[in-house]
Amino acid sequence: MAKGDPGVTTRGRRAAPRSKRATRTDGPELVQLLTPDGERIESATGPDGTEYRVDFTDEQYRGLYRDLVLVRRLDAEATALQRQGELGLWASLLGQEAAQVGSGRALRAQDMAFPTYREHGVLYCRGIDPIMPLGLFRGVDQGGWDPNEFKFNMYTIVIGAQTLHATGYAMGVHMDGKTGTEDGEAVIAYFGDGATSQGDVNEAFVWASVFNAPLVFFCQNNQYAISEPLERQTRVPLYQRAGGFGFPGVRVDGNDVLASYAVTRHALDNARLGQGPSLIEAYTYRMGAHTTSDDPTRYRIASEVEAWQAKDPIARMKAFLTRQQIADESFFAEVDEQARAESVHLRERVLAMPDPEPVTMFDHVYPHGSPELDAQRAQFTTYLESFEGSAH
Repeated sequence: MAKGDPGVTTRGRRAAPRSKRATRTDGPELVQLLTPDGERIESATGPDGTEYRVDFTDEQYRGLYRDLVLVRRLDAEATALQRQGELGLWASLLGQEAAQVGSGRALRAQDMAFPTYREHGVLYCRGIDPIMPLGLFRGVDQGGWDPNEFKFNMYTIVIGAQTLHATGYAMGVHMDGKTGTEDGEAVIAYFGDGATSQGDVNEAFVWASVFNAPLVFFCQNNQYAISEPLERQTRVPLYQRAGGFGFPGVRVDGNDVLASYAVTRHALDNARLGQGPSLIEAYTYRMGAHTTSDDPTRYRIASEVEAWQAKDPIARMKAFLTRQQIADESFFAEVDEQARAESVHLRERVLAMPDPEPVTMFDHVYPHGSPELDAQRAQFTTYLESFEGSAH
């Protein structure tokens, strides 16, 4: 995205979108600033009466589109690499780009993010080299980036555990007196709809609420907890759960990058000013499999996927840019070529990576090891050595 800090206003100064005021036309009641067909909505009102709008320059609109396209292309390259045996596993974000890019760009430099294992778009927005998560999924390292440098914690595989990590960190921020001003620090924790059934997430809600932690819980509701649809997970919209824990919740169109930005920036600013936690439910859809080990055709029908394809976050942003004459075909072609070149470069770097050493899986289980772990390592090493010199 273009440099600078794009504005988001909530009940504040009037933004100036190029198109006239429109009415939200998609899905359940949610905050939306860009319809599926690319029509710009001047403002949207949340359940508590907050009015959301954004104030971007044309360059910043184009920057968001570039982010969306690059993130999708790099994700597709990673999926292809896994299918070709270069990665052990991959968790695709296909369809969730707007929720991740919008919220990722809403973070200020001092804010801290706690991801799951699918936040490749947020990682990209934090300036981390896209090769880093591929090293993790290839098994050659633990990810490789410095969480303190990029204000982006390591990927968390255990479902929901990162919400407790984020809560503890946010409580520390509050106790250190780093909130209460516009320059304060806020924290964001990402998780999926399935994680809301985990005890860790609900415990995080309790602690964050009671201790007024400067934390935004960002739930990407992609409609499936692996193979379980949303209706088998909850009787009420997920964002409404926040009320039971004593903090506000809002549902945003997760396929709308503008609304995702506006809602997240507002929530983060409230948190840094000492107004406590909040929950954002980004209502989106997982277009691909849960991971490359999953077969979604076993539990969902093609017509459902086709219906969500009509709400594609990139297509709607492109339609908006075209309709408002903010970008032309030469710009779109240039972005596509950049995405192609970066994906080719990413592939070359992955192929140059070493094969993982199997015995290294014991290295980071415990900080100081353990007798049981040492015994397992020795047994496994003996097993590996038994193959040396054997015919292949």
